Amino acid sequence: MVARFKTLWRSPESRKVLYAILGGKAIGLGIILALLWGLPSYFGHPAQAADAAGAHSECVNPLNTAWTLSAAFLVFFMQAGFLFLEAGFARTRETVNVLLEGIVDTCLCGALFWAFGFAFMFGSGNGFIGLQYFFLHGAPETYGSTGVPIEAFWLFQFAFADTCSTITSGAMVGRTSFAGDLWYSIGVSGFIYPIFGHWAWGPDGWLNNIHPVAFHDFAGSTVVHTIGGFIALAGAMALGPRLGRKFARDGGGIMAGHNMTLAAVGGVILWFGWYGFNPGSTLSAMDMRGIGRVATNTTLAACAGGLSALAFIYVRGKYWDCGITVNGFLSGLVAITCPCYWVSPTGAFILGAIAGVVCCLSVDLFEYLRIDDPVGAVSVHGVCGIWGTLSLGLFATGQYGAPGQYGADTSTTVRGLFYGGGTNQLVAQVIGSFCICGATFVTSLIMMYTLKALGVLRLSAERELAGMDITEHGGPAYPELVPIDAADPRRDLLREPSTALLPLPR
Repeated sequence: MVARFKTLWRSPESRKVLYAILGGKAIGLGIILALLWGLPSYFGHPAQAADAAGAHSECVNPLNTAWTLSAAFLVFFMQAGFLFLEAGFARTRETVNVLLEGIVDTCLCGALFWAFGFAFMFGSGNGFIGLQYFFLHGAPETYGSTGVPIEAFWLFQFAFADTCSTITSGAMVGRTSFAGDLWYSIGVSGFIYPIFGHWAWGPDGWLNNIHPVAFHDFAGSTVVHTIGGFIALAGAMALGPRLGRKFARDGGGIMAGHNMTLAAVGGVILWFGWYGFNPGSTLSAMDMRGIGRVATNTTLAACAGGLSALAFIYVRGKYWDCGITVNGFLSGLVAITCPCYWVSPTGAFILGAIAGVVCCLSVDLFEYLRIDDPVGAVSVHGVCGIWGTLSLGLFATGQYGAPGQYGADTSTTVRGLFYGGGTNQLVAQVIGSFCICGATFVTSLIMMYTLKALGVLRLSAERELAGMDITEHGGPAYPELVPIDAADPRRDLLREPSTALLPLPR
């Protein structure tokens, strides 16, 4: 072999071939070494987190950033679902009001959450309120150790805050003045949601320090949905029912919405947006197993909720109800939002099925109590949000802990009663849910009754009967169905209130 090598070495052509082979191997090895060093650096892996001055504490992770922004866009698209759903369950004469309220509420929420809502919720302060990052001033480059820029995290959380405020409007459809909409939206987006949300999601929120185990709410069954649902309940109570609303115990029933097509499509859009709501709350695209588990659990809970609500109403009334089926799968989605990271697919299906029945029973309860909730917001979001929060203390498998940038932390896991975890987690969930629900409800009652006392919450009787789209917004959503000509007495209400009660428009 040595002799052959010497012979070949004397040949210039053989030496060129050898140099080419060695050079190619050297280049290939260099590329591999560059990839080993560069890829972890690009994706924010801790291996690159050192320089001459020491460790980087704010390393932007492009992959996690893209994932979080994509999820934020999905959650924001849920606003289209809410507009469709609420407009479909409303009557023709209040459709424009529903649409404009949702649009303006989004604009208000963005401004308020930038100015001080985000600071109250995610700034450090004390266990009850954050006191940093007003107008995002002084905020760090990234949010915690996620590698997600603070602006991207803000956008994701703004979409959540907007969802909470939109939930509120659902129970107040058809009789709330637009000025009242503006005032309570300021209270919800600027103060109630971020302050009480800080208790669970803030960096130093007091519910994170419950002993022996902390309160958990992965994507917001309590923080988003129950808060929104109980503000809606306070608003519905302060407003009273719509004029002409006759409840079941008085020989009436739920008023039919004007367009079930809109309502059903809106519900499905919300389901689609939930794939940003729940999986996006990992804040990490590299937690692949966590994202897959959350998405699967979200799907199964929605399917089970829709089927159980459909079956429950059919057994009772012998008809297949579209509206309650839509609210049934939304109830399953609300319920799984809290425990989706910590439960199994079987647990998700069971708790989603229970949520569908809970929604139906809750609608019956509020009908009996003569509380007018046109879209079922209190039942879907408030009541099923409580069920979802408590279900974590029952169905958490004990396999996963807190979500991290690269997957679940299994050093400390979340285990429910049905998986041998005892009652500790269930007690923590009860404490967190009760405290946030109670504080939200009391504060919201004060806000709503104050607005009522000031005369800005409820529309006048004549304007409500004439149609709030006409009297509040200048024209109906369907002019071919509700024409306004020069001879129509309702035209006068476009300028000033009338003293006469007018016939109901179509």
